[in-house]
Amino acid sequence: MKKSKGVLILLNVAFVIYSLSSVLSKFAAQRETMSLSWILLYGGMLVLLMIYAVLWQMALKKVDLIVAYANKAIVVIWGLVWGLVLFHESISLLKIVGVAVIVAGIVVLSKGEKHD
Repeated sequence: MKKSKGVLILLNVAFVIYSLSSVLSKFAAQRETMSLSWILLYGGMLVLLMIYAVLWQMALKKVDLIVAYANKAIVVIWGLVWGLVLFHESISLLKIVGVAVIVAGIVVLSKGEKHD
């Protein structure tokens, strides 16, 4: 399958949405179970997961599965960003090396030669 920049952008928007569902889940875990804020946060998480599922299916129609799954690893990077920005978690050298390995893997698989 031929991939276009538009499809890869769609795919990455889907992954940002997917990563944000985890953020809502973490915020909800900090609330009292079954409180209004807990219900709203988990409800928001479910809505984001539904949006992600639709975008994922749309992208899979236009991009090879191996490319889609290779790009899904970018969620780890978004997790690192959200952890730093929203939860004030630290970023170690080992985490940076891990992100570099993930990005290298995405680039290699996305730019790899096709054998159809």
